[in-house]
Amino acid sequence: MSTCTKVSRDLDEPLAGTAAPARTWLLLEQPGPWGAKALTSSHLDPDLGRTLEKATEGTGVRIALIRRPGRHADCHTVAERQVYAAHTAPGNVWLRSATTSDPEQLLKLDFAALSGGASGTFDTVLDGRPHTGDPLALVCTNGKRDRCCALLGRPLAAELAASGVDGAWEVTHLGGHRFSPTLLVLPFGYAYGRAEAPAVKEILQGVREGRVVTEGCRGSSAWERPGQAAELAVRTATGEEAADTLTVVRTDGTAPRWDVTVAHTDGRIWRVTVAQGASLPPRQESCGSALGSPARMDVLAVRELARPAAASLVAR
Repeated sequence: MSTCTKVSRDLDEPLAGTAAPARTWLLLEQPGPWGAKALTSSHLDPDLGRTLEKATEGTGVRIALIRRPGRHADCHTVAERQVYAAHTAPGNVWLRSATTSDPEQLLKLDFAALSGGASGTFDTVLDGRPHTGDPLALVCTNGKRDRCCALLGRPLAAELAASGVDGAWEVTHLGGHRFSPTLLVLPFGYAYGRAEAPAVKEILQGVREGRVVTEGCRGSSAWERPGQAAELAVRTATGEEAADTLTVVRTDGTAPRWDVTVAHTDGRIWRVTVAQGASLPPRQESCGSALGSPARMDVLAVRELARPAAASLVAR
């Protein structure tokens, strides 16, 4: 059977720079079946789903539904729902947890404040607290969006849960169906593609130790796609693993070429040239879609700058 995932893997399509951008993630538990647009086609009140979509649009907050791995009973009544909020920008990374019996409470959140890295509104509205458990491993399993997410994502989520990964959840949509199984790890916000259980466990151990595993990484959701590719390129060039050390401080230029400035907390600065290309030969971005040439981020150069030049560049 030919699927978008198999074709992408066979063509060795690069993963870097393909993560869904979101400085802040807001996750609401919703058991039961999900439709293609889960916020408005699940057992969540569709009016609430539409309102939440509109309220978060353009804010930098990305909202998604989650559920525990396993069989999904068609249950309309949910007494208590788990809610998470995570901010992924280096220097202010956090993951907050809450429960609610009334998901309409989410409409009281200040989404601009959440996007900016302030967790106070989550704590006040939902009685949120710092998440103290394992890092979250969110696996896209929404087969109504793409069959690959169900065929490949659900077994991965189930295997993680069965092996004792307490932070394993299914999630509605992470983008990049053709890279299934796709994974988002919180709090740091790095996305992965073509994930397998042993690699996921290594990734999660890295999160516990404050490290980023770059193998199979699509990028950090804190940055737009050129920044994702640039940050990963600096990590590859330098061997830097620490999660909270690199920041995309500037992106100059417009598609199809950018110069991205990446800064280290120790004062080092790199200028990374990134070009947008087309993935060839044409392939499906999703099962059932027409053939196309998805955009890819190609790193052309990684150059460390001398300190005086670096300081001038960042200050501009």
